[in-house]
Amino acid sequence: MKVVGHFIDGETCTPKGRMQDVYNPATGQAEKLVLLASKATVNDAIVSAQNAFSTWRNTPVSKRARVMFKFKSLLEEHAEEIVALIGAEHGKISHDAAGELQRGIENVEFACAAPQLLKGEHSKNVGPNIDAWSEFQPLGVVAGITPFNFPAMVPLWMFPLAIVCGNTFVLKPSERDPSCAIYLAKLLKEAGLPDGVFNVVNGDKEAVDQILDDERIKAVSFVGSTPIAEYIYSKANANGKRCQALGGAKNHAIVMPDADIDNAVNQLLGAAFGSSGERCMALSVVVAVGDDVANRIVDKMQTAMMDLKVGAYEDATNDFGPLITLQHKQKVEGYIASAKEEGANVVVDGRSPNVEGYEEGFFLGATLIDKVTPEMTSYKAEIFGPVLQVMRVENMQQAMQLIDDHEYGNGTCIFTRDGEAARYFSDNIQVGMVGINVPLPVPVSYHSFGGWKRSLFGDLHAYGPDGVRFYTKRKTITQRWPSSGVREGVSFSFPS
Repeated sequence: MKVVGHFIDGETCTPKGRMQDVYNPATGQAEKLVLLASKATVNDAIVSAQNAFSTWRNTPVSKRARVMFKFKSLLEEHAEEIVALIGAEHGKISHDAAGELQRGIENVEFACAAPQLLKGEHSKNVGPNIDAWSEFQPLGVVAGITPFNFPAMVPLWMFPLAIVCGNTFVLKPSERDPSCAIYLAKLLKEAGLPDGVFNVVNGDKEAVDQILDDERIKAVSFVGSTPIAEYIYSKANANGKRCQALGGAKNHAIVMPDADIDNAVNQLLGAAFGSSGERCMALSVVVAVGDDVANRIVDKMQTAMMDLKVGAYEDATNDFGPLITLQHKQKVEGYIASAKEEGANVVVDGRSPNVEGYEEGFFLGATLIDKVTPEMTSYKAEIFGPVLQVMRVENMQQAMQLIDDHEYGNGTCIFTRDGEAARYFSDNIQVGMVGINVPLPVPVSYHSFGGWKRSLFGDLHAYGPDGVRFYTKRKTITQRWPSSGVREGVSFSFPS
């Protein structure tokens, strides 16, 4: 089988070492092997990045931006190849993978504005003949650890902005779908990026720990589950690194009695089941205000779900594809079983989908569970699969309290025609990203992405303006040139 290696110092490499299978989730078969980086391999990547830093940081920012302009063009030119890699290793349907890539490209577009983003601030005559200014300087070698569910988009949240700010980068993508990151690295080289500025090491916990322990790595950005985010944030901080670690989610949608129910159902279908629910912004819980609203949603969802089509990525008529591994499929099935055992009503059970020609694939059909309550295991957990749960409350206050009480605070939305209710919701809900009649409130590239509570560890959100702040450190300079021949006396007063 093909072996997916690493990309270090401008070249792909396949040193001897541990390997593991890379599955095609649609067929259920291992089709590649991926090398798992040793400490020595991670060290090689860090050395390469460190050696490239001094030259890259002093490269004019306009020239760094031109590399990103070319990179953006190459991403668009090779979109079909990238989409195919995402589909083959993640299982995402081609139209969904194309959407993922486009959102990643938007972050490259933002990075192209680096000359404006990094120009700093200047104040003349803050005192007699004294000028002051601030500038944004790169940190050095920085790293990103990214999840399986967005093998193109999430890395593109990180390294384009980090690199254009003058840093060098080590990326550790998910070992579940590693090929996309290697392909992106090759396109960056073709765009003119100097060798060593961007490096990719595939691996598991051994590689992650080496990144977290190495003092040459100055900052780490992570996206994944909350337990791992806590581990990475804690260890990075203990080792003196800057860290942003985005964790799990349990995203709720409140549906008010005045909402357009037909429109809400259409929006919920895509938000809950798109990408097989393997999105940190997936809407996994409907909070219906009133039994009448809940009954209407359940009835309409049940009918609409009959037309959903699950299958392999090559067929663009499919709505969503398989889950990433057999183990994850079994875990999600376990949550469905537990909901039924604990008293919920499984209205639509997707545990036995019929996908002709792909009987061994890791498929799970769309599932709808009604009458879920807060103490249920399936409610507390981030299921991360094509499962939509319905909860029933009497009023908006109860709905908001339910959301605020959950440990996660990543995303939420409300469906309503009432502007007063919408404004109150957006002002007071304890969640980081809020949609009003928008089910997936993922910020555009020139804003920043991040949740609250146990959905984010760190002070800054991902990409956008917060991304610039995360990948740079501010330096402020105060300068005076005394007039020729002037001799000043000693002053012991604090300057003012």
